[in-house]
Amino acid sequence: MTFLDMLASAERQNNSMLCVGLDPEPTKFPDRIKGDSNKIYDFCASIVDATADLAMAFKPQIAYFAAHRAEGQLERLMEHMRRVAPQVPIILDAKRGDIGSTAEQYAIEAFERYGADAVTLSPFMGWDSVAPYLKYHGKGAFLLCRTSNPGGDDLQNQRLASVDGQPLLYEHVARLAQGPWNLNGQLGLVVGATYPKEIERVRELAPTLPLLIPGVGAQGGDAVATVKAGLRVADGANGPVTTGPIIVNSSRAILYASSGDDFADAARRVALQTRETLQAAKG
Repeated sequence: MTFLDMLASAERQNNSMLCVGLDPEPTKFPDRIKGDSNKIYDFCASIVDATADLAMAFKPQIAYFAAHRAEGQLERLMEHMRRVAPQVPIILDAKRGDIGSTAEQYAIEAFERYGADAVTLSPFMGWDSVAPYLKYHGKGAFLLCRTSNPGGDDLQNQRLASVDGQPLLYEHVARLAQGPWNLNGQLGLVVGATYPKEIERVRELAPTLPLLIPGVGAQGGDAVATVKAGLRVADGANGPVTTGPIIVNSSRAILYASSGDDFADAARRVALQTRETLQAAKG
């Protein structure tokens, strides 16, 4: 199955648009293991076990593992996710953005070392920073487009005077991803939940691409506004069919729902509530 096939299957099977972000910070761990970076795998695996039937995707953020010399724990976690939730695709949040042989090495890291189904990338260095990842048939690549941080305005919301129509930079990225860069249908876009109007604009420019949408939960993004702006559904022969999927990420609100021994149960409750809120917003 390709990444897009897995995504569509997980959406149906788990009735979900929720992506569970795995950003382990030992200082925020439950009291019993607080501060212990050797417990990163154990903590994350417990979250995965608790949410495997609720998630459309899992998204481990590589920096939270590398900062604690826990790449080995990430490898174990990837294997664990494939074993207990084979129906749920894994997006490695790495935000790589280099060219040539370096990009090829990063692609090996994401798809061969860690076995991710998709990866996040920065498109700032252009097409040749994206192309090496697309050599992996069936894998996905999400390009940063309109991110949830306020500083995104510094570049993403600036006009390109040398491009026909003088689009904003994020609009130009969306057009490239929907069009000439998307050679094998492998691209998606990252658009922050804190900017629902921009989500809607990106959806206009990229009507069929999957949108990875962080910022719901701790960052204050509105789940209902996000769904209405980004999700596109059409009537199919056997009922509604998603033509423009969204993957709505929540990390801290789920991971740190409790500081007690019930942290996994609490994470499940928040994930279930978030999934239901997202589903209800479909109308």
